[in-house]
Amino acid sequence: MRQSTPPRTYRVKSFGCQMNVYDGERMAEMLAAKGITPAPEGEEADLVVLNTCHIREKAAEKVYSDIGRLVKAGEEAGRKPLIAVAGCVAQAEGEEIMARAPAVSMVVGPQAYHRLPDMIDKAVAGERATDTDMPEDAKFAALPKRRKVGPSAFLTIQEGCDKFCTYCVVPYTRGAEISRPFADLLREAETLCESGAREITLLGQNVNAWTGEDDAGRSIGFDGLVKAIAALPDVQRIRYTTSHPNDVTEGMIAMHGEVEKLMPYLHLPVQSGSDRVLKAMNRSHTAESYLKLLERFRAARPDIALSGDFIVGFPGETEPEFEETLQLVDKVGYAQAFSFKYSPRPGTPAASFEDQVAKEVMDERLQRLQAAINRDQLAFNEGSVGRTCEVLVERKGKLPGQWLGKSPWLQSVFFEGEAAIGDMVRVELADAGPNSLKGRVLEPVAP
Repeated sequence: MRQSTPPRTYRVKSFGCQMNVYDGERMAEMLAAKGITPAPEGEEADLVVLNTCHIREKAAEKVYSDIGRLVKAGEEAGRKPLIAVAGCVAQAEGEEIMARAPAVSMVVGPQAYHRLPDMIDKAVAGERATDTDMPEDAKFAALPKRRKVGPSAFLTIQEGCDKFCTYCVVPYTRGAEISRPFADLLREAETLCESGAREITLLGQNVNAWTGEDDAGRSIGFDGLVKAIAALPDVQRIRYTTSHPNDVTEGMIAMHGEVEKLMPYLHLPVQSGSDRVLKAMNRSHTAESYLKLLERFRAARPDIALSGDFIVGFPGETEPEFEETLQLVDKVGYAQAFSFKYSPRPGTPAASFEDQVAKEVMDERLQRLQAAINRDQLAFNEGSVGRTCEVLVERKGKLPGQWLGKSPWLQSVFFEGEAAIGDMVRVELADAGPNSLKGRVLEPVAP
């Protein structure tokens, strides 16, 4: 490969989960620290980082499609961009990507992206590089200090997964569960607030699996970390995702009634309402144990909004077993939930299971499940009408003088009035739709 001109502009395209969004932001900060600036909107970048997700079916093929589009756009513009593939597809298929896509200069996994600046230097010199190691040295220590962020910011506290659900590639692409050090997290939370954040969302593949030691050397769990971050004066709101039923503790439940800054929202994936399917998934909980957990959260915080994840069409799932999932949804009354058709991931046990469910059956079941979820989401929003709450303004709305933000229950709320991004505005929730609510301003914005 011939030597290239050092890139002056970049674009990071992140796909998939919020962890990928966080990783994409950190990669952008590294590129900025190297003197590379974001490409202006509508212009081709000198360096494009495809930060990929491996959860959905045909994820790798979509990466090759994106690479093809970048190459074509570069040819039409008379330029040849440097292309880096990062994220979970990079981790799973690193050498295959390099073999199939000569236009790619760099492939870097999610545990090694702190080495991206050095890889860029090698790419400029004409050397293609792959780094899918899971090094012992913490990547976070090598990342630059957080720069300006929005009013709501992500903070990764834990990575990896030891649960080995039979359908999931995360343990293979993100590695074993690792918790970031307590002091580092408090320091980054303070930096985020200094950079403009008022709300911090704690992230992890199994965020409530976090464990560590506080400044006094005492062992603490996830609830202890949440309380410590809540004690920071500039933190006004805390959220977290994604939690796992197996890692729920008494302290985690209790903190929802004890920590005022912790928002009344819980995302707790269940995946199925059938105990047989859950066992085949290696979920290690039952529908009943899951429902009892939700009852305990509601006892601690009666107004808590509940969210979950579902997979339909897992191998061998029968119609009566799918009906059990619908029954669980009816019992919970989710404020929102996410549902997906099962997609076999190469290398996972479920990919070789017999009785794969037909696509048309999965399609029909997904439609029925989403209809039930949408019904309950609308009911939750309609039940919120008349409530007063604070809305954190995140951006301008579509209309002049309109603003959009989030309620404590993670609902999108739009309102009209004098405000600015980052303001906390007290509103009355006046009207509800399936995906958002209209608010009426009650008090001036917080200083």
